[in-house]
Formats: sequence, C-alpha cells, structure tokens
Amino acid sequence: MASGMQEKQYTPSLLSFFVYNPSFGSREGEEEKKILFYHPSEVEKNEKIRNVGLCEAIVQFTRTFCPTKPAKSLHTQKNRQFFFEAEDSFWIVMVVRNPMVEKPNKDGRPPTIEYQEEEILVRLNLMWFADGSFRCSVLQLFNGTFGRAMEAGGVELLMQKLDKFFYRYLQTLHLQSCDLLDVFGGIAFFPLDKMTYLKIQSFVNRVEESLSLIKYTAFLYNDQLIWSGLEQDDMRILYKYLTTSLFPRHSEPELAGRDSPLRPEVAGNLLHYGRFLTGPANLKDPEAKFRFPRIFVNTEDSYEELHLIVYKAMSAAVCFMISASVELTREFCEQLDGLVGPQLTLLASDICEQYNVNRRISGPDKEPQFKFIYFNHMNLAEKSTIHMRKTASVSLTSVHPDLMKILGDINCDFARVDEDEEIIVKAMTDYWVVGKKSDQRELYVILNQKNANLIEVNEEVKRLCATQFNNIFFLD
Repeated sequence: MASGMQEKQYTPSLLSFFVYNPSFGSREGEEEKKILFYHPSEVEKNEKIRNVGLCEAIVQFTRTFCPTKPAKSLHTQKNRQFFFEAEDSFWIVMVVRNPMVEKPNKDGRPPTIEYQEEEILVRLNLMWFADGSFRCSVLQLFNGTFGRAMEAGGVELLMQKLDKFFYRYLQTLHLQSCDLLDVFGGIAFFPLDKMTYLKIQSFVNRVEESLSLIKYTAFLYNDQLIWSGLEQDDMRILYKYLTTSLFPRHSEPELAGRDSPLRPEVAGNLLHYGRFLTGPANLKDPEAKFRFPRIFVNTEDSYEELHLIVYKAMSAAVCFMISASVELTREFCEQLDGLVGPQLTLLASDICEQYNVNRRISGPDKEPQFKFIYFNHMNLAEKSTIHMRKTASVSLTSVHPDLMKILGDINCDFARVDEDEEIIVKAMTDYWVVGKKSDQRELYVILNQKNANLIEVNEEVKRLCATQFNNIFFLD
C-alpha cells in the first residue's frame, strides 16, 4: 500500500516528429501530400494532417510579427513543439511531452498530475535551438540536401530517404540523457605527446600515398579524435555519427598492449587485429558484400559524395573516405586490410602504452575538489570530468542532476550576451558552481567546498585555469 502512495516521476517523451513542405499540398483535399515523414507512422491520417496544419498555422501567424525570423517553439502546459526550417519550405517539427509528476490522492480519488514545464527548458529547449542546423546536417551527411534528392528522384525518393534515415536516427534520440554536452555538440580530442602524434601523422601520409584513391582520413582512439583531414563542420557531424551510432553498435571488450592475442589466421610478421566496421565483415567469405555507406561533405559549396570506410584495430579507428564514383572491389579491401591492419595494431599499442605511462607519472587517481566542462567554439574541442560515460542512450555523470540544471541555466545566460562574462552560484547543497565565458571559450566548474566564501571560490577557479588550461586565456 505504501508503495502505491508514492509519487511517480515521468521523464520527457517524444510524442511526434515529422517533416513537411506546405507547397506540396496547396489544394484542398491534398493536405496529406505536405507530409514527407511522420513518426509514429501508425497515427491516423486525419490526425497527422491536423497536427501538421496546426504547426503550419503557427509558423505563418508568427511571420506577421517578424517575417525574417519564423517561430522556433511553442510552449504549453503539457507539451512543447519545436520548429526548424531545414531548407527553404522544408520544416522539421518535434513535439515533446513535458516531464510530469503523478501524485496519489486519498479516498480513492484519481491522482493529481503536475507538469514540470520548466524542467525541460535546459535539457531539451537549448539543445534543439543550438542543434537544429546540426541535426539537419547529420541528415545531409548521408542524403545530401532535400533539393538534391528531389532532383534525383522526385518526392518519392526524398520520402524514402527520410524514412530510412529518421527510422534509425530517432532510435538514438534519448531525451532523458540530454545535457550541456548535447548543446555544444563538440569533439573530444585525445591528448598525445608529440612523438606519438607524429607517428600517427606519418601513418596517415603513408596510407594515403600507397592507396591514392583515399581523399580524406580521420584517426580516432577511444572514441576521441586525434587527426582529421576533413573540414571542421564535416568532421563534427561525422564524429557525432561515429560516437553515438556506429561505434556503440560494434562495441566489444578491446585488447590492449603488444602481448594481446592477435588474428591467428594471418601468419608471419603481419599479425594484426584489424577489421572493417563498415563494409565486409569477413574478407574470406566468398559471399561478402563490398558496399560501404555513402556520405556527403562540403554540402554548402558543392556536393562531394564519398564512400565511408571505417577500419578498427583494438581501440584505434581510422575513417577513409573515397570518391563515390569509384567502385570498391575485394582486391582493394584486401590491400587496405593488409596495409593498414598491422600498422594500426602497433599504433594502438603504442598509444595505449604511452597513455598508461602518463597516468603513472601523474600519480594515483584522487577525487578532485572540482569537476568541470570545457568547450571551445572555435575548434569545437570539448572536455568533461563530470561525465563518466556519455553516449546517445546513456549519460552517467558524477554530479547531482540539480547541479547539471544550474550549468544549463548559466549557459542560457551566456547565450543571451556576446560579451565575456563570469557567473558564480551557491547551490542549495552547498556546492559552488562557476561559469566563465571568454573569447568564444566556456568553462563550467563545480566545487565541493562547503565552507568556502566567494573570494576563496574565485581563487580556486583561478588555480584550476592555471593548471588545467595554462595555455588558454580566461577572464581574471
């Protein structure tokens, strides 16, 4: 009975997600033609038309007040609707139910529902505003622009591409895991010493010289970027796909160190543990398929369509991009496997050993008095000591959710102004939360110093900047 009287918490949930173009169904009775994609697909046709029509009316109504800036969102007690014009007249809409609390009543009365309208603001609202164009770019990475699909095969081809893409994409959209890192959408870089970095650069140069078909290369270790030949924005989108979709699908216990068991079927000095994450699962399988996913890069200026080959050995992964006009054969894949596999295996071992040496030199791990999130808008570099694990479906943090909400509130304040700024907050749990914005860099610090005063907190943050970010300028 006691358990039945407890409050029930409900996290935000996705109610609908759809893409429409108002110019496709301009005549009465043809409204369904406007809908290019709708999730969930089992919704009755008339309800789809009503929901799309409501969003279209909201967007058109707000244009009367500001023609150059259409509506971005509509907030109600129960739901929030978010609008994003991906391309001219192509709209992406997401409808989310606000988180709520179900409170039991006595005397058999129905429970009371309280919608937490502001709870979702930090976790989702900012993510959608900051990430709308980025989300569209993920779609364009694999499909090109909407207009390009229309030119190639009309509305039917576009609908097929949207259905295939969003069916997979929505499976990675876990609203309950969204936090400040989703707002930034940055890239985590793996720290290396100069010699190991030069080894990787030399490896990339040798492979690109030997396999002249390769146009671009990216090198990652432990889901962190080390080297990329792509433009920054293209790499940002590809990094998001790799770390939230491809790598988690192929996750397995990784081997480390040169004494690890390697592939027994390869003889002599060519022992290696390399394998294709995209393309053939087994090169010796006579029925293996040598098809690779295709991506589009440099979509703002031109449309460069490429094969994406992702090859992994232990914790190291390399992405090779080759023009889609080239037909990739079994012989090419065998040549790449024989060339890259042994070298990548040795590199993975070298990186692992160097990383372990650095950890031993730095001393045993101690629980620091501070945790931080850092983001650089110029090179998209992000670093977090708050997140113990961050994927699309899981966000394990080492701080209380209330502190994460404060970080989001500070980020909201930073987004409203262009000037450098510093904010210090004393939380109800006696933690101190500090945000610093300086020269397109943002730093968020959580301090566990209950008895400290404002001056002491400020001095502690200065020491953190001097030790962790000694080559980066911050406000004094």
